Amino acid sequence: MNSSNDKSHVTETPDVSYIKNVDVTHETGDVQIGSVVRFAIALFVLLAASCLLMWGMFHMLASRTKEPDRSPMALSDNERLPPEPRLQGAPGFGEGLGSTATPGPSEQERTAIRARQVEVPKNPLWEINEVRKRWSDTLKNGPVDQNGRPYGMPIEKAKEEILKQGLPARERKAVSR
Repeated sequence: MNSSNDKSHVTETPDVSYIKNVDVTHETGDVQIGSVVRFAIALFVLLAASCLLMWGMFHMLASRTKEPDRSPMALSDNERLPPEPRLQGAPGFGEGLGSTATPGPSEQERTAIRARQVEVPKNPLWEINEVRKRWSDTLKNGPVDQNGRPYGMPIEKAKEEILKQGLPARERKAVSR
C-alpha cells in the first residue's frame, strides 16, 4: 500500500497560465456607476430635508409653549432661603471675616438686588476663599498679632535661615554583630 509511485496528493499549484478563455472577460456593465451616484445624492438630499423639517418643527413647537404664571402660593425669593443660622463654610472664622471681608455679588447683581428689594445670600464659597487668602498671606509675609505687628517670619525666610545655619545631622550608632 505504501508504494513510492502512488501520487494521490499534490501540494504545489499547477501552472494554468496557458489557459485562455476568450468568452469570459470583465463585464463593465455589471455595476452602473451613474445609478449609484444618483442614489447617494438622493439619500443625502432626503437626509438634509428631514433635518430641516425636524429643526423647523422643533422651533415651531418651542414658540408655542408659554411659561405658566407664578402661583400666588409660591414662596418669594426671600422666603425660600433656609432659616438662620445658615451653615458656615469655614466654621470658626465667620465672626471676624464678616466685618473685614468684602463678600457678595458683583455691581450688576447689587443693582438688581436693590431694584427687587430682596436679600440675596452670599456666595457659598466667599468665606472659604477669604480664609484661604488670609492663610496664604500669613505663609507669604509671616504671622501678625492683634495689633498688626509681625511676631514670626515667613516660611521661605525661615527655610533660608535654617540652610544658612546648616542642618543638624543625626549621628548613626554603629551596630555590632
